Amino acid sequence: MSYERLWAPWRLPYIQGEGAEAEDLGTKGEFRPGADAMCFLCQGVAYPNPRRRYVVHRSEKSLTVLNRYPYNNGHLLVAPQSHRARLEELTLDEQSDLFQEIIRMVLLLERVLRPEGFNVGLNLGPAAGAGLPGHLHWHIVPRWNGDTNFMPALAAVKVIPQALDALWDALTRGLAN
Repeated sequence: MSYERLWAPWRLPYIQGEGAEAEDLGTKGEFRPGADAMCFLCQGVAYPNPRRRYVVHRSEKSLTVLNRYPYNNGHLLVAPQSHRARLEELTLDEQSDLFQEIIRMVLLLERVLRPEGFNVGLNLGPAAGAGLPGHLHWHIVPRWNGDTNFMPALAAVKVIPQALDALWDALTRGLAN
């Protein structure tokens, strides 16, 4: 029997359980007051090179990044730029900016990837599945009819058809238009 190979090299650190390490930002950027240097979202805010951290967009108060371990192609994370763990810690300006950013990203994904639906949500606290409970972030997961097929059910494999770099290019081009 011959098998087709599905290459997903960006998943190896996840499989091996490698922890996030703070990058030495030196003079390249500065963390905001209250930031956590080990938090990949805080690193995305501080680091000036958006592609290196897969930062798709920065608004006045929010940050949108590609999920490095996506549930589906186009999976984005939208977070406040400030390191906040609880909803009541958000200012009204941050709440408004976050909601506007979620809308902006849904419209962008509709234009660039043409999904047939979305899952948009927040996992609040470890018991709810929050993998990064110290920094609030909303998931935007594009969905297509039939995107749940035999691979996840039988082989415990999710096929993501686009590399993160190619997705970053497509979304940042879409924002420029």
